[in-house]
Amino acid sequence: MTGILVVDDEPSLTQSIAYAFRKEGYEVATVGDGLDALSAAREQQPDVVVLDVMLPGIDGLEVCRRLRRTSAVPILMLTARGEEIDRIVGLEVGADDYLPKPFSMRELLARVRALLRRYELIREELTTGTDATDGDVLDGGDLRVDIGTHRVTRRGAVVDLTPKEFDLLAALIRHRGRVLPPGRLLQLVWGYTDADTRTVTVHIRNLRSKLEEDPSEPTLIETVRGVGYRYAR
Repeated sequence: MTGILVVDDEPSLTQSIAYAFRKEGYEVATVGDGLDALSAAREQQPDVVVLDVMLPGIDGLEVCRRLRRTSAVPILMLTARGEEIDRIVGLEVGADDYLPKPFSMRELLARVRALLRRYELIREELTTGTDATDGDVLDGGDLRVDIGTHRVTRRGAVVDLTPKEFDLLAALIRHRGRVLPPGRLLQLVWGYTDADTRTVTVHIRNLRSKLEEDPSEPTLIETVRGVGYRYAR
């Protein structure tokens, strides 16, 4: 059974989220602070973590940062409406998605299903060692993207990417030379089209900081103003 860890210090909200997921057939564990979240994630190995930013002990951003050191579990962060800086920082430290409060349970369920679908595809690729379209390795000029091992190298050196950064880079290389609008990248990488495209913007910026010689003058991932992004090698 799919396991979901819900981390929030508002008991009424936590109970509502847990009820909604259990009603859909998911197994749910709940905790109310950051340190307990790290322990629960380590012991229970959930399939998805729903993580509030504001927590006692250590905050959700630090929880996300620490989880990413050892785990690729999908993380959806909950933020108070208007806290844009928290959403951006959350994506930068490795969150896969965010959802501003207040939100509908229907949207939360849809976001979690999208994360699960995407990661199930990744697990299938890792299990089979093949990719139906591109084979085991994508050639991006200076970059080699190994789908089977989730490993990226540039000129022989390993590049450390988060799971979503890896997926985004793979999508861009698969469509090399073509301009992909942010909405299309949301569909390809996150599995939905109705979310804030700043998610894509932040991940593109993170990729450039790790891959480009000069991130302010990118030569690998180009911006086509008003249209989208293109892998140029």
